[in-house]
Amino acid sequence: MPATLKRSLSLPLVTFYGLGTILGAGIYVLVGAVAAVAGPWTPCAFLLAAVIAAVTALSYAELVRRMPLCAAEASYVDAAFGRPLLTLGVGLAVVLAGVVSSATIANGFAAYLDVFVSAPRAVALCALIGTLTLIAAVGIEASVWAASLMTLIEIAGLVLVITIAGEYLLAPGTLAALVPPLDETMPGAVTAGAFLAFYAFLGFEDMVNIAEEVRDVERVMPRAIAAALVIATLLYVLVALAAMRAVPLAEVAGSEAPLAVIVSAHGMDARIIAAISMIAVVNGALVQIVKSARVTFGLARDGRLPRGLARVNAATRTPLAATALVGALVLGFALSLELVRLAELTSLITLVIFTVVNLSLIVIERGARNAGAQVRHPLWLPALGLALTVALIAAELLAPLARGGT
Repeated sequence: MPATLKRSLSLPLVTFYGLGTILGAGIYVLVGAVAAVAGPWTPCAFLLAAVIAAVTALSYAELVRRMPLCAAEASYVDAAFGRPLLTLGVGLAVVLAGVVSSATIANGFAAYLDVFVSAPRAVALCALIGTLTLIAAVGIEASVWAASLMTLIEIAGLVLVITIAGEYLLAPGTLAALVPPLDETMPGAVTAGAFLAFYAFLGFEDMVNIAEEVRDVERVMPRAIAAALVIATLLYVLVALAAMRAVPLAEVAGSEAPLAVIVSAHGMDARIIAAISMIAVVNGALVQIVKSARVTFGLARDGRLPRGLARVNAATRTPLAATALVGALVLGFALSLELVRLAELTSLITLVIFTVVNLSLIVIERGARNAGAQVRHPLWLPALGLALTVALIAAELLAPLARGGT
């Protein structure tokens, strides 16, 4: 009998796996960019972004409960529309998003590494991606335990920033700083900031693609998605408040290392944050490699890709061929494309996938109701998710025009 994936992951491990990819390296650089747009309303921007992300996250939680499969998004689209080419296209888009995201993150690691040691970029990328691919091949438990450990370190870095700013957060007026006095610029500033902050919440969608390796998946996976988003939101809002209260807004707004600014302003070595950022980068890349390998495996098992990619190693209980292919693709993208282009491509592909997933849930739920089934999920939620993701896609596509076509 052919080897199969091993169901071994519990609620805490799945939550840390998802939280690791949500936190990623984004929050370590994104607070400055959001502050430059949202100003004193930065915490409000992160709260609004959390709401936008949560709407689509609820669609993912409902769909994974109904269809706990590796090639998750492809399975949802197949169930909704039954179009083989569309299903394959969505599955490959998910793999591409994971590969490009991992390549983006890996380039970030190479940049952080220069703070500590000088090494050729190609050598650093080969060493990092090769090591992460090996970890992903060893086994899902090893991968998720490694991701969970790195997630704890990421959280520790954010808690360090929050603790440093503790006296400011506990001072009178902190709650008022969460919602500063309103004026005519507030709606536009918060909305623009939320569009940027939204990308700090991406990652919950990666969780569903390890569904076949989760124990009691119908119960555990939706809870893990919700828990990861709630914890991330709490950390983000506290960090945003710390950034607004602990240092002058002008110092943090637009900074590429905003948390390092806070740490440095209070007498600590900024390299501490740089080191934690490197760990966050490594964690994000590992999760993306695991995710993309599982989607590739699922597509191959369903006959949509070569069957050889669906083989599971009897010893590791992982899809070795799919993992090796994903690792090679990540390395190729990391070595060949610029960081900014990689990031833009990742965002756009992910938003298109979100749009299709929300639309799939609408079609599936309407079909179930037409067949006489009871209401299982309010249709207005995926409809709202659909509208929000389309708005974000439009904003992303129109952004170059707003910048004068650059």
